[in-house]
Amino acid sequence: MEIGEIISDSVKYPSSDWTKIIILAVILLIPIVNFIGLGYILRIIKATLAGLNELPDFDEVGDMFIDGLKVLIVGIVYAIPIWIIAAIIGAIIGVVSPAATTYYVGADATAMIGGMIASYAVLLIVALIVGLIEIIAIANMAYYDGDIGAAFHFSDILNYIATIGWGKYLIVYITIAIIGAVISILAMFIGLLLLFVGVFITMPLAMSYIYMFGSRAIAMLFADALAETPV
Repeated sequence: MEIGEIISDSVKYPSSDWTKIIILAVILLIPIVNFIGLGYILRIIKATLAGLNELPDFDEVGDMFIDGLKVLIVGIVYAIPIWIIAAIIGAIIGVVSPAATTYYVGADATAMIGGMIASYAVLLIVALIVGLIEIIAIANMAYYDGDIGAAFHFSDILNYIATIGWGKYLIVYITIAIIGAVISILAMFIGLLLLFVGVFITMPLAMSYIYMFGSRAIAMLFADALAETPV
């Protein structure tokens, strides 16, 4: 499926049932209960992979809560290498910066600043790559009906991404991010027009819509990879 078709379908997808957008928005506002929201993301992916074109129901809430915890655990595990790299960079900067401030001037100081910028650029790139892998890992978990082990089938996950194409995947990812940012900005602006308190209404609704839209887009992308992958 072409990128335009995926985005077009995904943008329309949440508006098929505004009641469910509101329900998810309320769920996302409540601590602990919002794990159900993460579980609903997995349910959207499952429904899309099953060929369904309507938003799934909010039933079997206990199962969605457990699925939400699984999504959280996967996110934490995938974040570990990023935390490690960030800690190493932070430790190096913590040691080097005071010495550089005391002893280095001119070109040496410029080189140090350049090194810091490069280090954070590397961290950002690693975080992006890990994030892209994590998203397909969650989709693979949904494909295996919530089996958390499937989120760590790295060879399969990387094969799916290769089948999609890193370029195509990145374009869809960036498009989702841009549309999400535009929706968030509009929601914030409208909320502020409603005497500020409106932000507490418009922003959760925006996040609910973005969750549904983004999950649908990724699921459709993953479905294409499944269709092209030999059994």
